[in-house]
Amino acid sequence: MKIEEGQIVEGTVTGIKPYGAFIAIDEGPTGLAFIEDLSVVRIKSPEERLKIGQKVKCVVKSINEDTGKVNLSYKELFGTWEENVKNFKEGMTVKGIVRDTEKNKNGIFIELTPNLVGMTEYTKELEYGQTVDVCIKKIVPEKKKVKLIIV
Repeated sequence: MKIEEGQIVEGTVTGIKPYGAFIAIDEGPTGLAFIEDLSVVRIKSPEERLKIGQKVKCVVKSINEDTGKVNLSYKELFGTWEENVKNFKEGMTVKGIVRDTEKNKNGIFIELTPNLVGMTEYTKELEYGQTVDVCIKKIVPEKKKVKLIIV
């Protein structure tokens, strides 16, 4: 099968390393999705998104014509910020996953969906990967921000 940049392909996760996941494209070569191409929000390990043997769809990000290496993006198929935020309304209480603290401890990033992150005030009680209940305080579409309160 001939693949091209921008094409959506299906494949199977065959290997996971700290820097990304190897995906055998159905009827094609094996590609690599670097960790930054697996998630919009920073994750510590590719295993937070993928498991070996999992069937996935990815976008072909680039193909090196000299080496034949294929770079893939998994996160591009999660939908846009605008598409994901439609499922949320101000005042809603939802579950989220603690993903990162901002420098200077100004806030904590909470993943609401794989392609939507909000921010809440910093609190030292929260740990990376912890599931928390949050209330959506404000949605700011022009800045693509979601402000949250821990409940």
